[in-house]
Amino acid sequence: MSQTVFATPFIGREEELTRLSGVLERARGGESRAVLIAGDAGVGKTRVLDEVATRAARSGMTVLTGHCVDLGDVGLPYLPFTEILGLLAADGRFAAVLAAHPLVDRLLGAGTDADEAGSAPRSGSGEGRLRLFEGMAALLADLSDVTPLLLVLEDLHWADQSSRDLLRFLLSRGFLQRPTGNGSGHRLAVLASYRADDLHRRHPLRPLLAELVRLPAVDRLELRPLADAEVARLLRALEDRPLPDATVRRIVERAEGNAFYAEELLAATDTEAGGMPSGLADLLLIRVEQLPDTAQQVLRTAAVAGRRVEHDLLRDAVGLPEDELESALREAVGHQLLVAGDDGAYAFRHALAREAVYADLLPGERSRLHGAFAALLAERGHRAETAAERAHHYRESHDLGEALAASLEAADHARRVGAPAEELRHLEALLDLWESVPAPALPSGEGADRVTLMLRASAAAAHAGEAHRAVSLTRAALAGVGQDADSELAARVRYTLAGTLMGVDSLTAAFAYSSEALAMIPAEPPSPTWVWAAATHVLAARQVGDSETALRVARQALRAAEQLDLTDARADLLVSLANLEGDGRRSAEGRARLTEARELARRGGNAPVEMRALFTLAIGAYEAGKLAECLPWLAEGLDRARRAGLLSSPYPLEMRYLQLLVLYTLGRWDECLRTARTDLAVLPASGGFAVGPALYVGLARGDKGVVDRARTLLEGRFDWMAALVAGIVLTDAAVLSGDAEAAVARLRSSVEALTDDTGMLPDVTVRLTALALTAVAEAAAKARRGGDEAAADRWSAVATELLEPARAVALRGATGVPQGPEGRAWLARAEAEWAWATTGPDPAAWERTVAAFGYGDAYELARCRLRYAQALLAAGRREDAAAEARAARETAVRLGATPLLERADDLVRRGRLTDAGSTARGGPVALTARERDVLRLLALGRSNRQIGEELFISGKTASVHVSNILAKLSAASRTEAVAIAYRERLLEPELGASG
Repeated sequence: MSQTVFATPFIGREEELTRLSGVLERARGGESRAVLIAGDAGVGKTRVLDEVATRAARSGMTVLTGHCVDLGDVGLPYLPFTEILGLLAADGRFAAVLAAHPLVDRLLGAGTDADEAGSAPRSGSGEGRLRLFEGMAALLADLSDVTPLLLVLEDLHWADQSSRDLLRFLLSRGFLQRPTGNGSGHRLAVLASYRADDLHRRHPLRPLLAELVRLPAVDRLELRPLADAEVARLLRALEDRPLPDATVRRIVERAEGNAFYAEELLAATDTEAGGMPSGLADLLLIRVEQLPDTAQQVLRTAAVAGRRVEHDLLRDAVGLPEDELESALREAVGHQLLVAGDDGAYAFRHALAREAVYADLLPGERSRLHGAFAALLAERGHRAETAAERAHHYRESHDLGEALAASLEAADHARRVGAPAEELRHLEALLDLWESVPAPALPSGEGADRVTLMLRASAAAAHAGEAHRAVSLTRAALAGVGQDADSELAARVRYTLAGTLMGVDSLTAAFAYSSEALAMIPAEPPSPTWVWAAATHVLAARQVGDSETALRVARQALRAAEQLDLTDARADLLVSLANLEGDGRRSAEGRARLTEARELARRGGNAPVEMRALFTLAIGAYEAGKLAECLPWLAEGLDRARRAGLLSSPYPLEMRYLQLLVLYTLGRWDECLRTARTDLAVLPASGGFAVGPALYVGLARGDKGVVDRARTLLEGRFDWMAALVAGIVLTDAAVLSGDAEAAVARLRSSVEALTDDTGMLPDVTVRLTALALTAVAEAAAKARRGGDEAAADRWSAVATELLEPARAVALRGATGVPQGPEGRAWLARAEAEWAWATTGPDPAAWERTVAAFGYGDAYELARCRLRYAQALLAAGRREDAAAEARAARETAVRLGATPLLERADDLVRRGRLTDAGSTARGGPVALTARERDVLRLLALGRSNRQIGEELFISGKTASVHVSNILAKLSAASRTEAVAIAYRERLLEPELGASG
């Protein structure tokens, strides 16, 4: 009753909802509870309450909501309770109960029949007030006998004194008290919300909250800000149009987990170009304007300092005596605008409050205060830690020469501490100022010219995961190289541009620029610039398929690097040679080269080359089918990247994906999902690298939202990795839905998108083809069964057309050598599906496929065993078919792959195969005594919590027992476990009769 209707989906808050749902469940069972829900304005209290109320209504509870309203000093007494009584009076179901409590009628008139203090209806003294409170408690108790109740009280921080007193009575002496005897309690829950940021030290709600939380039936729940990923999901849900990633990131950063602020900022994106909506600014400034003038002056000064300011620095900037400053700060902290830190510094409670105060400053005032902070920081000495602050204050006070110098100092510091994103930001700020600064004020010395700084910014962008930005900066550097430029600098610009272009898959252009760079410098006598130009050219030549050139230049460059003792260049070239020579990185010789390269790079202190060597070791092990060997290399590589501050650079991103892929392939799906969630929290913009295998798990487990999430990867600027992940998910999803046309179309569009500009098909072509051919084979078989030979022939022709490119890719591979065990397994599956489409199921082909996937891919092995079982059944080999179906089913149960389990059960049923569950166990199931107790209660329909209460164990322990039972019975659900238990005579039939 009286619920708000929200247009956007509910996002996040799973833990809080679980906790509140538990309160509702206990209330429905007769255990009344109350929860005080705290949270800052806009954090989502009303949205959570609405979601809980909706769930309560669906479960049969009656929801009554009362609102407190800010009416200043003339608040209406009992306002939220009179609102609730009004809702009850309008509902005919409760007429009889209301008629039995006439005393409460006075409360409905409390708004007009109250004394000026608003403490009680005029008709009574303290005794009359007590009768009214008792009457309200009795009414709610009687209502809870008719229907389970959820009482929602919103915005308690605005509650009048009378409402606070009535709430105190109800929670401490009223309906939360369990009746005497063995009778059940009242079926009632109370949820009351308040703004934590409005509770200054003297707020009248504070003592009441302190009193209530001590009651055993009252809990407190604090709604903390939403996680960044959840705010991003909210923003995308609010807009029908795709939002640029940069816009989402900026709003997420500014909103700091506050849903209301995020919505307001999003609404202003089209009109205020990064500013703050005027309505939101006014709302934030209202509380500032309630402060004394001195406190407002301190806040304005603090806003210029930034989100956080040290006490001494603020004191010197504001110029107030210590006692006046402390008094002003006490006011600002008391009104929850500033927060005092343990280190003596002060910070704005929310960044947007600081923005609102800052935006309200006059231009001259703003410039003067920035100048003051810049001077104060400079007086403390040119410490690297304050360089960024000094640069900001100098820029805003229009001292551009000092701003440029401080920006360079800040960039140097960011590079030293391994923060490429911050280094990039400071370098771009420096480059923006370059043309406005007089020549004498520009930096001098080696590496301080504009082109070199652009190259450095490009490298920082690449390390920060901004591949397209790296290309733009290097192109700008190329445009800035004049005709009379030093040939080595001109070559460096070109081979750097080649490297950045490879990062965005512009391979032909990369090869052209690396060729130009190599031609600009003589190979003899060798120089470091020529060696690095050659190393880049080797990479580019290999990418365009010119392995002969790559191998020749790599060997020549390695000799030069050894002659010049360039340790990190030697390491980089050894990695390239490990990929190019013999059987490549999968071979023992390749691994030996890579191990040597890793040691050289480590000795030379070159983290990017060291990470390249570690990634290549890992991918080589993966391609050789040695999945378990991958994980230690990946762990070492990611740890190195973390220590170097390079987690967003290309090779760590590749390592993250490979780590998730290995976990997925090994069947460690829950670990895969946990790791992916961690990656998304660290790198929310890493796209397919972080979410790919998690989407594969979701699809295999029947998650309906996976398809939509995969489609979002294709929005915006083209991303090769995102396109690969989306191609796999969407092709497989079409297959699972039985849509052969869609599967083939998605295969073709994905391969086209992933084919590089040299025309080389991607390795994933084999996997995509095998997936699509499953749907094609099914369509051909269905046509034959229906007597439609024309359709069968058409699908047969499609299968042949699709198979040929896959064969070619599997035999060639990206490095010019045949693909490893994974590629061979997918090709075997594609061959088996092709045979099914053209001539029918071939058990021998599927036997080869099952053997091929034995290298370690748990899920695909199970899927192939099920297809093998179908082929065996068609050949009349029923016993063999049953064994394969059982094996597939057992893996499906272990992985939680519900769609595969359903298909296995369907095959067993349709084929009248031996019962998979019974035969697979090969004998009676051994359950412990405790598991038999749990199974008995499962058959009675008890929940985990109820099982725990009856057996005097925790709900979590009960859950573990239930999971063990399901595993032992090879059951996918509690219902199936009970059915199997009856069939296996682990339960007597009469046990379930009364449940």
